[in-house]
Amino acid sequence: MAGVTLDRITKVYSGDQRAVSDLSLDIADGEFLVLVGPSGCGKTTALRMIAGLEDITGGELKIGDRVVNHVPSRDRDIAMVFQSYALYPHLSVYDNIAFGLKLRKAPKDEIDRRVRTAAKSLDLIDFLERKPRALSGGQRQRVAMGRAIVRQPAAFLMDEPLSNLDAKLRVQTRAEIARLQRELATTTIYVTHDQVEALTMGDRVAVMKKGELQQVAPPQELYDRPVNLFVGGFIGSPSMNMFEATLRKEADGSLRADLGGQSLTLDPELVAARTGLGAYIGKPLILGIRPEEIEDAAIDPAAPADRRLRGVLKLREALGSEIMAHLEIEATPGRTDDSAELEADLGLSALGSDDTRVATLVARFSPRSKVELGQTVEMRVDTRNLHFFDPTNGLGIYERPPADHPPAQPAATQAAGDDSVSQPEGANS
Repeated sequence: MAGVTLDRITKVYSGDQRAVSDLSLDIADGEFLVLVGPSGCGKTTALRMIAGLEDITGGELKIGDRVVNHVPSRDRDIAMVFQSYALYPHLSVYDNIAFGLKLRKAPKDEIDRRVRTAAKSLDLIDFLERKPRALSGGQRQRVAMGRAIVRQPAAFLMDEPLSNLDAKLRVQTRAEIARLQRELATTTIYVTHDQVEALTMGDRVAVMKKGELQQVAPPQELYDRPVNLFVGGFIGSPSMNMFEATLRKEADGSLRADLGGQSLTLDPELVAARTGLGAYIGKPLILGIRPEEIEDAAIDPAAPADRRLRGVLKLREALGSEIMAHLEIEATPGRTDDSAELEADLGLSALGSDDTRVATLVARFSPRSKVELGQTVEMRVDTRNLHFFDPTNGLGIYERPPADHPPAQPAATQAAGDDSVSQPEGANS
């Protein structure tokens, strides 16, 4: 077992097509790191460079203390699990799992011990004599994992291994993978476009966009403190609601976010924690509200009037445990280059309005809500957990930078640094 270090790894294809740019990650021995991002962001290319299936254009890759840029894939001591199961159809489950060990001419008793140990941990003992065609999709994926486990590699590399499974099997199998990784304590790099997989499985999650690392952090930190608009919009399902807003200070010292026709009073604890907001009073910013922070006010009638929004219900999805409510509200959508790309990637624009003064809002309502289509709905917003972004550079607004703080870096590089954000022009320190 070993850690994996990527130091400014770059991949450029012919025609100057840059797939990965200066990717730096330090993955600890035994860590489960998830690479996540929309299609075409470079995550699979990065994984294939680690595996030795793609040449590295620039930078240095280390597995343990060894630089492996020019080491053949077979000599890197890694095991890869692919999206396709890549099983030999004419071999039994036993022989598929044992295949790599037989190639290495491992002793027969050692092969048998390792195969049966892996099969037991994957609940495959009763299927060892079957051929792959006699297995379900989930069982085939477990065989592919078993073939990787028996090699006892320095690192596991997994490229969207659950994408061919149905929803129920994905949930079950991702739990099995997470359990096995904890038991084996083997360094694991897992690629997925599914943010739910990323947040539930990884010790840390690295978010990529257009070949560049945006942010790497533990799942909860990524969710609570997205470094920029792209991460804030990509992480979370349904996606974070984004609106243009202007901050104003009331006579009593409180801060209100004016959405254009509607406004919200910010929670005092939130304002105290986000000291950087002081530089944006009277200036535009982008306000982010996660769907779970919004509830039908009829369920919570005690909610203050200054922490409510109104909207017209356009779509009601009853999911049993909750109602996914899609509403149109009087507000300006918080659209930037990042959010426009994100809407296209996630298919979020279908219900949007052409009127720039009307925004679509998605909320998670209690199943006790009685809202009906076409109804004007009063909603309670939990203003303790709002998010704020600078509209010029997309960076999250958190702590006020000190007076001698250098200018803010682009979002992609700052993601690996601190959480502060530069102040807008003309703002006092």
